[in-house]
Amino acid sequence: MARNNVHVTYKNNTWNVKSENTSRASNLYGTKKEALERGREIAINKHVELIIHGKGGKIQDTDSYGRDPIPPRDRVM
Repeated sequence: MARNNVHVTYKNNTWNVKSENTSRASNLYGTKKEALERGREIAINKHVELIIHGKGGKIQDTDSYGRDPIPPRDRVM
């Protein structure tokens, strides 16, 4: 099953929120903060990953809001 993660990217002087496997951005914003807020809402609702890009297109950060198939293990001492 495709995950359809959400990407926050910068293009044509606007910040875009776009889901994978779609042809165009679902939302356009003037600031990165606004785009991140909306992208996070969408990722939480879809239980997918939010992938945050910088102005140059390079991935800066990711946040997972889905079921992690390999969750971190707590160390017991």
